[in-house]
Amino acid sequence: MISGAKIICKALKEEGVEVVFGYPGGAALNIYDEIYKQNDFKHILVRHEQSAAHAADAYSRASSKVGVALVTSGPGFTNTLTGLATAYCDSIPMVLISAQVATSLIGTDAFQEIDAIGMSRPCVKHSYLVKDIKDLAKTIKEAFYIAKSGRPGPVHIDIPKDITALKYEFNYPSEVNLKTYKPTYKGHLKQIKKLAQAINESKKPLLYIGGGAMNASNEIKEFIKKAKIPSVCTLMALGILPDDEKLNLKMAGMHGSYKANMAISECDLLISIGARFDDRITGKTSEFAKMAKIAHIDIDPCSISKIIKADYPIVGDASLVISDLTKEVNECEFNEWYEILNRYENLYPLSYEDSKEVLKPQWVISRTAALAPKNSNIITDVGQHQMWVAQFYPFYEPRRLSTSGGLGTMGYSIPAALGVAFAKEDELVINFVGDGSFLMNVQELMTLIAQRKKVINIILNNSYLGMVRQWQTRFYEQRYSSTDLEDVQPDFVALAKSFGCDAYRVSTKTEFDEAFKKCLDSKNTCVLDVIVNRFEDVLPMVPAGAALYNMILPSNLITKEDK
Repeated sequence: MISGAKIICKALKEEGVEVVFGYPGGAALNIYDEIYKQNDFKHILVRHEQSAAHAADAYSRASSKVGVALVTSGPGFTNTLTGLATAYCDSIPMVLISAQVATSLIGTDAFQEIDAIGMSRPCVKHSYLVKDIKDLAKTIKEAFYIAKSGRPGPVHIDIPKDITALKYEFNYPSEVNLKTYKPTYKGHLKQIKKLAQAINESKKPLLYIGGGAMNASNEIKEFIKKAKIPSVCTLMALGILPDDEKLNLKMAGMHGSYKANMAISECDLLISIGARFDDRITGKTSEFAKMAKIAHIDIDPCSISKIIKADYPIVGDASLVISDLTKEVNECEFNEWYEILNRYENLYPLSYEDSKEVLKPQWVISRTAALAPKNSNIITDVGQHQMWVAQFYPFYEPRRLSTSGGLGTMGYSIPAALGVAFAKEDELVINFVGDGSFLMNVQELMTLIAQRKKVINIILNNSYLGMVRQWQTRFYEQRYSSTDLEDVQPDFVALAKSFGCDAYRVSTKTEFDEAFKKCLDSKNTCVLDVIVNRFEDVLPMVPAGAALYNMILPSNLITKEDK
């Protein structure tokens, strides 16, 4: 017989957990006392519970393992809700264990009591309140299974303090059998053959790749090698196809490339793989791929036809479905389609106007890519810098970018960089962050220093909440309400040094090169405060609710009628 707290630790060991990100508190003391006695996994003490969730999330994105976070009751738990919602929106497998007040105190307004399950339910794949010690091991087993199977997502386990003190025998289940949860992995072969026939008859087919295809990179490459279909991707899918793949038209959507958005607007068959037709991709849904038949491949049947009606719905694991589709499709060439897309590329390639007077953020991102190892691990926060990284940083492998896509969570990147630093122990981690978002979880610089992890943090500092300013410029007649930070910023270099980081401020290309090379040579976490052009906009841009073909381009507004 062992305590509930020890059952938790032994269950985590059974699941192969190597690292847990967490923060202790009164209701979690039994668990933390047991963690103190064991050596099976590392516990990383973050400086804020929100960061525990983000670090576990990013650890999962980079490693493909289930991330784990542990917090106490009440505010310890509520601080993780943003992290849970971030993981839920991007279908990231993680398990959050929160401590709860003792079962006898639940419902009494006890100190640090909150209805954690009621609060987490809308932003997790599943949740458990463990009220019987007999259910504890089985619950943890199910939580890991649900988090990583089917469409992945976060699972929340709330465990009262008295359950962690009670004793029971440890019998960890070898498998899970849930009657009402049976994900479909193998696609329906008849539907796959129909889609293959549609591809064979198509003149302008297009792949639309989302984050749900992250584990199907090799299968998609083999498919493209045979079918030779051009491809666009979402933010979450960057790296599934190498940046230098000639049929890779790059990211589509609000800040996508001109050729990618025009390809969606003109294709006659759109094959979606693991994408969810987010409004940042579709724009005006009635105009989205309106000349195309739609094929939708997704492991989540609820996602299919949710926003855009599918003519070829296929439920299944992306890697298995694409493997079967590759067998059925003919070897193809779409030369006339390629010529059209090449004209779009030549007409409006992704570009920017460089400057000798001030650093452009696009230059900083491109220069970083040129100086850093080819497959560095890139993190971004949320805002203009996130979209510039998507446009100008070349990704050659999946799982090299960790960013908050669906929820757009500012404050994500520093704790996320911590998680990636543990997932990729011997590889370089670079975090691009805005000056606004840098301050939202800056305390985790201390965790990086305490854990002796190296992350190069590059602040693209325009002294604005840049993306909001961009919208105010274009849609609110330049009324810059609460976005100008010029006179209210701290000294980022002094702040970073106070945590123990190496830190530099740069404002010229030469200074950037010199400082970045010092960061590469350092073994310490570094901060580069890069002063960039205050008024640079992210373009192309599709205004909210507009059709994809109505892009704002660097100097022109191109409409369908202008083509």
